[in-house]
Amino acid sequence: MPRPQNHALIGTLLRERRLTLGLKQAEVALGAGISPSYLNLIEHNRRKTGPEVLARLSAHLGADVASLGGGAGHALIDDLRAAAAMVPGAGAELDRAEDFAGRYPGWAGVLAATVQRAGQLERLVGALNDRITHDPHLSAALHEVLSSATSVRSTAAILAGSEDIDPDWRARFHRNLDEDSARLALGAEALVAYLDASASGAAGADAAPTAPQDEVEGWLAARGWHLAELDAPGGRAVLEAEVRRLASGAARRMGLDFLSAAADEAAKVPLGALRAALARQGGDPGLVAAEMGVPVLTVMRRMAMAPGAPEGLVICDASGTLLFRKPIEGFALPRFGAACPLWPLFTALGRPMAPVSAVVETAGRAPRLFAALAICESHLPQGFGGPELRVAGMLLRPLDVAPEAVLGVGTSCRICPRAGCAARREPSILTDTQR
Repeated sequence: MPRPQNHALIGTLLRERRLTLGLKQAEVALGAGISPSYLNLIEHNRRKTGPEVLARLSAHLGADVASLGGGAGHALIDDLRAAAAMVPGAGAELDRAEDFAGRYPGWAGVLAATVQRAGQLERLVGALNDRITHDPHLSAALHEVLSSATSVRSTAAILAGSEDIDPDWRARFHRNLDEDSARLALGAEALVAYLDASASGAAGADAAPTAPQDEVEGWLAARGWHLAELDAPGGRAVLEAEVRRLASGAARRMGLDFLSAAADEAAKVPLGALRAALARQGGDPGLVAAEMGVPVLTVMRRMAMAPGAPEGLVICDASGTLLFRKPIEGFALPRFGAACPLWPLFTALGRPMAPVSAVVETAGRAPRLFAALAICESHLPQGFGGPELRVAGMLLRPLDVAPEAVLGVGTSCRICPRAGCAARREPSILTDTQR
């Protein structure tokens, strides 16, 4: 006996099949042993279809039960509703999504696939813009190529425009032209190799060149952002051995410094004690920090790096440079800085030890809500005679329901489509504002 079918499209598919065959509702209802009014409710997806009734209807219409009860339609309808949510002002008839998918499944699939592709392209544009704008390695390579090309062009112009050049000078120009041409070729080859390796790295290759911070964060991401060994005797030595296998010396030094600080925090805030305190204090990192006698940023780091932690965490210094980035789905983090100035992280940076909390909504086709808790801590490593060093952190938690007050934020101005933002530094490449 076939299993019960609860597919939201069954009624629509039955109706389309009946109309294709040129049959009337009364005729099909009689053949299936049900009333015409009940069949009408089924065809308009207002009644679920039991296995026996569905089997009789399918037999009378010559349809395959499996094709009527497949699960692909559910995913298609979800995709259509997600597409409608990305364009809230379009007035899409959400109550007709089932009818549209049932009558025109091909076009519905094309629409859903197009929207998904648009989202992928937006993320790709953001990543490429971030890289081209701020990648120091790419900037240096481009500068070398342009410098060599300019030198070659200048020398060639002198040789082409002067017929009575002294033979010694002509030989010098030829020598310079040869050297600059070789430098241009090498620079171009290095640039192409760098871009090829970067593209391979985006696809998962291990050999792609990255900044030291990227190496350290990549290692942490591969471990699920949790260093379980720090809570076990002798575990730090195991982690140090892993860090020493990172590609660059700078990444190894940064990784060892991070491990040293993380080991100190793990000793002060054991995982079991942290979980118990969070349960008692309702998940408030400020209250947990007060209870355990540690800085709030220590608690935030331990929370974000607990096994399976849903929180994201961003830490910056007084210049606004992002020092630590544990991502969270739906909240894009720039790779080289130039982050959105409206983040509560930067508000806290100007108010040492004053907690800042806000509900933020990301920009884009599929906005997401997050509770953001931020605080800035001040340090005097050289006493009152030295500089004040500030470090701010922002803990991010996903939300499903929006309160009345919501702060709209983005990733960085260049790829933020939010119109009318008072903090915008430059036009976005995702809108028409630069035209």
